[in-house]
Amino acid sequence: MTLGQRLIANEWSAIAVAIVIGVVGLAATSPAFLTEFNLYVMMRSFCVVLVVAFAQMLTLAVGQLNLSIGALGGLVAIAIGGMMEVLGFPIAVALPIGLAIGALGGLINGLLTVRTGINGFIITLATASAFTGINLGITESIPFYNLPSAFVAFGTARLSAFPMLLIPPVIVALLLALFLARTVPGRQLLAVGGNPHAAQLSGVHMNGIVVLAHTLSGLLAAVGAILAVAQLGSAQPTIGQDWLIMSFAAPIIGGAALTGGHVSVAATALAVVLIVLIQNGMVLAQVDPYWVQFLLGALILAAVGLNRLRAVRAGEA
Repeated sequence: MTLGQRLIANEWSAIAVAIVIGVVGLAATSPAFLTEFNLYVMMRSFCVVLVVAFAQMLTLAVGQLNLSIGALGGLVAIAIGGMMEVLGFPIAVALPIGLAIGALGGLINGLLTVRTGINGFIITLATASAFTGINLGITESIPFYNLPSAFVAFGTARLSAFPMLLIPPVIVALLLALFLARTVPGRQLLAVGGNPHAAQLSGVHMNGIVVLAHTLSGLLAAVGAILAVAQLGSAQPTIGQDWLIMSFAAPIIGGAALTGGHVSVAATALAVVLIVLIQNGMVLAQVDPYWVQFLLGALILAAVGLNRLRAVRAGEA
């Protein structure tokens, strides 16, 4: 097998090579790239994107799409901000309620999908509008700034170049990898996406697994919202508005099958590293940030094509 064939066959190797090339290129052309502050900025950006990518990855695993991740995240962000600033709730109360709101939003998505039989794409498009409407209706587009100092401090705390904000996403990644590889519901989730008919014949509760995927997706959207609020130091109604394209890009670049059944926590994480690297490189090069959207779109198309080629070659083997 040639090197090129190995890169095609392995979903994360091509991403790793791209990351190495990007790091070497940026280090050689930009003195600011390897500075402690720039590494800190990149890792802070990595935190929210990683969790949001995992949220989308779970719905892709069962062959579904979740267009409401950003809207639900924005609603959770405003909810926890309002609870802490207006209602005076302590952090230990506001954050679990925020997580519950995210899980509830995901549960609603899942139940509507399986009960109506309507494609999750349409359901989550509708609920995204509903979540955004609730968000703006509550806040009238006014942010919450007066958050507990300990919460804001966590969002900026760091050890050298490593932000403390990186700890929750790493924990999420480890738990998610264990869930998908070592638990019955995790394996059933992949089975439902990979071969629904076979999964049903083996006794898997299809609808329950789809609901579980959406519920966990909503829960992770809430985690992303909490991290975003801590990162910004305020609860902004606009949180989540730019999540959708990144939430799709990372899992797909990481080799997730659009039809479901195959996702990779490690490859998705590497894809997020690549996305953050591209964003940072464009900032250092003083390129208009709007071009990032163009590059992400191009990467998604390339990744879908590569995944298709990988599937064809696997079928021929």
